Amino acid sequence: MIKLNLRLPDDLYDAAKALAAADDRSLNSWLVAVVRRAVEASGTPDRPGGDPAAPAPLRGSGHSPRP
Repeated sequence: MIKLNLRLPDDLYDAAKALAAADDRSLNSWLVAVVRRAVEASGTPDRPGGDPAAPAPLRGSGHSPRP
């Protein structure tokens, strides 16, 4: 297992921590599940034409994208 230091904006950290608690998981376990779902998802709906090489468009300020 790889250890990773991740810096998050305060608001994103607070939101993720609350969602993890609501899911009765640790923040680490919740983040692993979210990243796993993102990696395993088929296609790339946020990218122009579904092209995985095309950059995803920025949403909002670019600091804490929200789905």
